[in-house]
Amino acid sequence: MLRIGSVIDGKYKILNVIGRGGMSIVYLAMNERVNKQWAIKEAFCADKKEIEMLKKLQHPHLPSVVDVIERGDSLLIVMDYIEGRSLDEIVRESGAQPQYLVLEWAKQLCGVLVYLHAQKPAIIYRDMKPSNVMLKPDGKV
Repeated sequence: MLRIGSVIDGKYKILNVIGRGGMSIVYLAMNERVNKQWAIKEAFCADKKEIEMLKKLQHPHLPSVVDVIERGDSLLIVMDYIEGRSLDEIVRESGAQPQYLVLEWAKQLCGVLVYLHAQKPAIIYRDMKPSNVMLKPDGKV
């Protein structure tokens, strides 16, 4: 686990923990040189080949992977920080959402899945759930 306040690779200052999964922790970090926030996923069982493949993906509804740092028994994956709230959090706080919004979000998510499935080899995302989908302030996922 990374320490809050520590600096990784001489440029990413760890600000706080923003998510946890079974095999990873996600941190909010700041690159103070360029005054930009990033999400850093500390993955404990990561496949380097898979991460190199993810670095090549470019889609408006996917965060870009911009850096990968090897650190002992884990990999640190630096990616776009997505400001917003998870769909899980929105539903817990506000209940069921209007049908027109849900349909718009579903179209966007289907677009991402079509893009991933069209890769060579196809990328199959096996963890689609409301807690893994961020809704940005502009209403896009």
